[in-house]
Amino acid sequence: MVEPQSKLPPPPPTPPTTPLSLVKPSSKNNKKRPVKIFRAFRNVFRSFPIITPVCKLPSLPGGRLPENKTGITGTLFGYRKGRVSLSIQENPGTLPNLVIDLAMQTNVLQKEMSLGMVRIALECEKRPDNNNNNNNNNHKEKTKLLDEPLWTMFVNGKKSGYCAKRDATEEDLHLMEVLKAVSMGAGVLPPAKSDLEGHVDDEMAYMRAHFERVVGSKDSETLYMLSPDGNSEPELSIFFVRI
Repeated sequence: MVEPQSKLPPPPPTPPTTPLSLVKPSSKNNKKRPVKIFRAFRNVFRSFPIITPVCKLPSLPGGRLPENKTGITGTLFGYRKGRVSLSIQENPGTLPNLVIDLAMQTNVLQKEMSLGMVRIALECEKRPDNNNNNNNNNHKEKTKLLDEPLWTMFVNGKKSGYCAKRDATEEDLHLMEVLKAVSMGAGVLPPAKSDLEGHVDDEMAYMRAHFERVVGSKDSETLYMLSPDGNSEPELSIFFVRI
């Protein structure tokens, strides 16, 4: 007599995805806030220089930052074998305002930073006016600088390639959620499953800091990271320029 087969136990339930607690950024500008970065952070990503890139950048009289500036959170992140990305948030608890895939491998950027100084400039061209339609002209004039889709990237004055703005992915949002309690610092997250080819079991490196955002005009904005020693001269500068 054949014994009846025992029923297999049901598979364990799939753990629910951690809900995002990030909120939408406000429409108001952030108030000025002091930027203090601990020395351990500086040891990982050392000071970032002032080297004139190819594009024209706004000068700072007397080496001091203009008074009309706001504070934001900037995060450089990426798999060590892949490209590094830049995320800009109003603060660590908000959704990203901007995500750009930079024209540089994460491990290459880490190597450049270990040498002591890095300056990044992102340059885009004004769109040519080939249409006499006033509505199209008005639309072009209202395009915000950080809404530009394509950029040419310079690192320490040398062209490194082209980068593009994109929407934040589910993986990006998960990373921002994990780093929500981190206001500044650098580190490596443990390997996680990735849908990106070649990044299975690869570690995610990140660097986060407070930046001062200075709007020079509708065609120029700059992000300054101040020195951990409290010096007025910025250690890291990221320029956005439309020419």
